[in-house]
Amino acid sequence: MITSAQMRAARALLGIDQKTLAQRAGVSVPTIQRMEASGGNVRGVVDSLIKVVDALNASGVELIGDGAQSLSGGRGVRLMEAAARPETGGTGKEGDAD
Repeated sequence: MITSAQMRAARALLGIDQKTLAQRAGVSVPTIQRMEASGGNVRGVVDSLIKVVDALNASGVELIGDGAQSLSGGRGVRLMEAAARPETGGTGKEGDAD
């Protein structure tokens, strides 16, 4: 499953806008906008989601799921679990005061 944050980050890594991703995936720009506006996991038609993931993969982005290893060796970024993030103070909740 891909999250909306992963989708936005993947576009940023590629240096493409929503229109370009929509063209590569064969979906509409409003579809990309709705997917990226989802909270957490992207919601939408499964066929459209598969097209977007395939387009990102074909463009050179490896989407890494929770706990999955990345063995391809390219550069990239990965979001830490909330409890490991320095700005959360180890509480697992952003914005909590210690």
